[in-house]
Amino acid sequence: MNLELEGKVVLITGGSKGIGLACARAFAEEGALVAIASRSAENLKKAAEELKTHGIAAVTIAADLRNVDEAHRMAKEVASRLGPVDILVNSAGAANRSPPAELTAKHWHDAMQAKYFTYIHAMDAVLPGMVQRGGGVVVNVVGTGGKQASSIHLPGGAANAALMLASVGLGNAFAGKNIRVNAVNPSATLTDRLQEGIAADARASGSTPDDMLAKRTKQHPMGRFAEPNEVADVVVFLASKRASYVNGAVLTVDGGASPIVV
Repeated sequence: MNLELEGKVVLITGGSKGIGLACARAFAEEGALVAIASRSAENLKKAAEELKTHGIAAVTIAADLRNVDEAHRMAKEVASRLGPVDILVNSAGAANRSPPAELTAKHWHDAMQAKYFTYIHAMDAVLPGMVQRGGGVVVNVVGTGGKQASSIHLPGGAANAALMLASVGLGNAFAGKNIRVNAVNPSATLTDRLQEGIAADARASGSTPDDMLAKRTKQHPMGRFAEPNEVADVVVFLASKRASYVNGAVLTVDGGASPIVV
């Protein structure tokens, strides 16, 4: 299937590891020109080296997207090195998971800064250019925690819920400008963030991380968690011409763990 992504400029925030890095590889394999952004220059260097082993050269940009000016600088640098951004994939930021007894107001503020505003700032940096050029795509990798409250992920879940509303609302608002905005909600995926969540679950229950991981894996209907590339495949599809009429959608990718109709 031709996804018509050849030569498209794709900017992936949080692209230095996990789902974001898997997206970088998947887009590059479709012939897209890829830029990845992260706060950590060290993580970006490691990501670039890993991508190079697959024959992929990616532009790397260190930027703290909690700062809107940094987001605009990032977009300008991508434009100067590859061209204007055709596709933005937001996979940056993650709120730390904490048992309820450990929560403070700071956790809630930090969660919005780490997850919500990083995405909002990145979109703010690229949407005007997409409007001017007459089209573009945004895919926000959010998370199922915004739909189903978890006691160890309340601040992050609140940020995810806000992002879902922003995604569908912007999809509606910019549809007439040939701009699509969708969200992907992965559940537990085999990344470093999963390990953080497992550790928080273990602290809350008095269990060990290994026991908690085994328990949660056994509870999953597919008997396993998602691989990052499985989420990346969905992101690439949504960004492609094959999904040209999918807009303002929130697509859950959880292996059937949430058997509900929404």
